[in-house]
Amino acid sequence: MRDKQFSLLNLLGLSAGLACALMIFVWVNDELSIDTFNEKDKQLYQVMKTSVGADGRIDTYESTPALLAQMIVKEMPEVEYATAAFKSDGKGVVSFADRHFKAQAQFADTNYFRVFSYRLLQGNKSKILTGQNEVLVSDKLALKLFNTTENIIGKTIAWDHYEKELNGPYTVAGVFEAPLSNATVQFDVLFSYERYFDIFKQKYGLANWGSNSTVTYVIVKRGTDVAQFNNKIRDYSRAKYKAQHGTNGLEWEGRIFLQRYSERYLYNRYENDGVQSAGRMEYVRLFSIIAIFIVVIACINFMNLSTAKASRRMKEIGIKKVVGAGRGTLILQYIGESVLMAFLSLLVAIVTILILFPAFKEITGKQIDLHFSGNIIFSVLLITLLTGLMAGSYPAFYLSGFKPITVLKGTLAVSGSESWLRKGLVVFQFTISVVLIISVLVIYKQTRYIHSKNLGYNKDNVIRFANDGKIRNHLPSFLTELKKIPGVVNASSMSGDMMGNQGGGGGLNWPGKPEGKGVEFDGVSVDHDLMSIFELKMAGGRSFSRQFGDEKENVIFNEAAIAAMNLKNPVGQVVEMWGVKREIIGIAKDFHFKSLYNKVGPFFFTFSPENDDVIVKISAGKEKETLAGIEKFYKQYNLGLPFTYSFIDDDYQALYSSEQRLAVLSRYFAGIAILISCLGLFGLAAFTAQKRQKEIGIRKIVGATVKNIAFMLSKDFLKLVFVAVLVAFPLSYWMMDQWLRGYAYRVSIGINVFIIAGISVVLITILTISFQAIKAAVANPVKNLRTE
Repeated sequence: MRDKQFSLLNLLGLSAGLACALMIFVWVNDELSIDTFNEKDKQLYQVMKTSVGADGRIDTYESTPALLAQMIVKEMPEVEYATAAFKSDGKGVVSFADRHFKAQAQFADTNYFRVFSYRLLQGNKSKILTGQNEVLVSDKLALKLFNTTENIIGKTIAWDHYEKELNGPYTVAGVFEAPLSNATVQFDVLFSYERYFDIFKQKYGLANWGSNSTVTYVIVKRGTDVAQFNNKIRDYSRAKYKAQHGTNGLEWEGRIFLQRYSERYLYNRYENDGVQSAGRMEYVRLFSIIAIFIVVIACINFMNLSTAKASRRMKEIGIKKVVGAGRGTLILQYIGESVLMAFLSLLVAIVTILILFPAFKEITGKQIDLHFSGNIIFSVLLITLLTGLMAGSYPAFYLSGFKPITVLKGTLAVSGSESWLRKGLVVFQFTISVVLIISVLVIYKQTRYIHSKNLGYNKDNVIRFANDGKIRNHLPSFLTELKKIPGVVNASSMSGDMMGNQGGGGGLNWPGKPEGKGVEFDGVSVDHDLMSIFELKMAGGRSFSRQFGDEKENVIFNEAAIAAMNLKNPVGQVVEMWGVKREIIGIAKDFHFKSLYNKVGPFFFTFSPENDDVIVKISAGKEKETLAGIEKFYKQYNLGLPFTYSFIDDDYQALYSSEQRLAVLSRYFAGIAILISCLGLFGLAAFTAQKRQKEIGIRKIVGATVKNIAFMLSKDFLKLVFVAVLVAFPLSYWMMDQWLRGYAYRVSIGINVFIIAGISVVLITILTISFQAIKAAVANPVKNLRTE
């Protein structure tokens, strides 16, 4: 209370640092909890597969051969259980009596509940999914369908999906608890994988070791050396493929390895040959480091201000030492003061978090519950205690070391080392601030580039929604009527999308294909007008057209595919795609069908009038009216099901949701770091002006102007900021260059980023210290020269 200004600055700095750090802690804790709910988490792995791309790069996929699960558990003694699963693309419609709901389906075999720890609320765990016409429903879906989860085993529901072969009545054989929010795989119904395999064995070649359409999970036995086991199974699927097909295609056929299931979310990127890269874990580490740095900056403020105002406590310390207080007692006192300040700051930080947490959830895109469990409370108290100890340790040892005779005479001299330490701390603070400013600018440049880059197709004012329910059986007539709605420019359908969700694979054969050479392709099936809706350009040949009738035996490749196959005069040539001969009728100009992390690779379009999604181009400026008309027509046509759609542009933005959150959060964190640093600078400037008030008075009497005095007080701080800038520039360049290397298409950092950052931090510094400098410079020199 005696020194309100310094106490308030410390309180604000520490509370801002703690609030920021604690919110990051909550977010990091939630990220680390994803997919960790399984009882055998440490033994649960997903089988991943690599394959050689057209450019020689080895890519990594989740899809594996359908036969892998049943064979690996038989032939590998290290595997305790294995299960095959397939998550259906898009939602189907579940019906009971007059109730119809959209639901996400997954197909799983009998070992699914032995591998995963989903709770089975009703049903026999040892017999589930053995009957091909049985289905398990989640407790949430059961409540919608039957208004209860009790006594529903044996009831019959209907399933309607674009894979018509799977449609029909199913008997409810069990009820499971819906996956938790921290599970990456979400589903409402579980069907027998055996049924899926039997139905599509021929259509999708599921018995072929070159077909990759299934995800495989395994529980390895305790004590298994996974690295050694990965070496053992590296060529397992290759050997199976060779036994089935001979040597042709072996260059394409990839290798397999295990990845810890609960690490898939955070470690979701791979370097060449399946080497795991951090992916989302990079952001977890980055924000954790930022949280630590922000707390450190707040602690530096506390240390700087406490040591700077030490002269005000000289007599107090001297008297206490004269009357018998030992150094240990004084150290405890001053550390106690800083710990008390830290816990006062915690109270302010908690109030701040409660106010800002709804906005924080929106920024992070997470439904995080702010619950205070024992572990969280302990962690928060520990962080606060460590903050108090860290902030108060140096001032405590510094203040308690004063000699009583020296301090009572008022002749305390600041050593060179103490002065350099204080300056070093200020440099450290502003180095971090400058690094954050540059990072924000580079991230902004890259995100702006992502959203403004010409992708090779037009995604504006295009929506998509599922081809489900009654529409599926009458898609051509539905599209015809849809085009009549005012504001609808065109309508078509496609399976897959332009954001990385495509079918495909390797094993294609073309004229002149070298023995053993393979290329990994991506592709989608489309109806008439789809390429016109996206304004895709043709480099040769033609697009699919109604005037040529049924075009199911035709194919269109992109330029990268033609280059990979090294075809000359490709239009009119015939290729074999998984046993089906197709004629090349056109070559599409290259476009981005995945994120900008990936180079444009080989791509194909096949024709189909029956696809997963309806694609509609609507008039610009009439979105609201047009969408209302489409929704009304959809509900009339489709059993009253809710109309759920998305803009293709929004789907594209979602590809970079992590980057967008990084951009927003980094702006806030940079702002908080600068704010805390400026609070400390403001306090140091005030102290410096106060300490040199007699000097200022004398200088004014002998003719110094206000400008001279303000410059004298500011220059020392500006020197420190210039040093911080010089240190921050190479450090931030290296950091952001490493970050940008993750993109196949990226911006250059550019010198303008450093110019903007440097000018910004200098201006912020001048504005922060100018108030105190001018205030000291205009003070009455007579008042400053009076004796105490």
